[in-house]
Amino acid sequence: MRLLLHACCGPCSLEPTRILRAAGHDVSLFFSNSNIAPESEYARRLATLRAWAQGEGLPVTEGARNPDAWEAAAGRIGAAEGDPARREARCRACYRLRLEDAARFAAQAGFDGVGTTLSVSPYQYTGVIREELSRAAGLTGVEAVFEDFRPFYEKATRRSREMGMYRQNYCGCRFSEAEAAAERAARKAQRAAERAEQAAAHAAERAADEAARAARRAERAAYAEKQARKRAVLKALREQERDRDTHENQ
Repeated sequence: MRLLLHACCGPCSLEPTRILRAAGHDVSLFFSNSNIAPESEYARRLATLRAWAQGEGLPVTEGARNPDAWEAAAGRIGAAEGDPARREARCRACYRLRLEDAARFAAQAGFDGVGTTLSVSPYQYTGVIREELSRAAGLTGVEAVFEDFRPFYEKATRRSREMGMYRQNYCGCRFSEAEAAAERAARKAQRAAERAEQAAAHAAERAADEAARAARRAERAAYAEKQARKRAVLKALREQERDRDTHENQ
């Protein structure tokens, strides 16, 4: 079928496009991501996608960038602040806005179906993405083409790195940037704590080994001292016996 594939970025598009084209679909990419902030980040991700897609012979259409609409839909929900349910609700609103835009364009441009690359990331809500894609497709009369691409995430990561493709370190919105930074800091702190714990364990192990070696040295020294005393006693006894023999022979 003629398939419009909503693309969140270049790296996440690598494996989905390969798989869908191999399945016989005529794939075109649609970049509708009003969530991405700041504008320089948006431009960089779009440029990365376009540069790669051109080499692959994949058409790329840019949807309308409307940060105000995103703020009204998802931004109003705000930061998760440790509340997973709130984060999921914000992401759902974000998916809905972007996938509805993609589905509308697919219907207007005569595509048979609409899909998304969002499901390649293990950091996204895959079930929610599927629900929102089906919902958006149902509203416009095109077919929802969903596939869970997460098993191909590692391959996409490796390929994008080998290609020198720009790889972002947060989902896109201003909240996800702060949350990703906090998560990275937490992982860094955890790794530091683990290293400190391992260092302490190694230090304790070395101290225990040294204590055991010291105990063995002390044991050997005590044994040597005991043997020396025994030899001294035997020597004294032998000398007394010689003295006695000498006195008796006189």
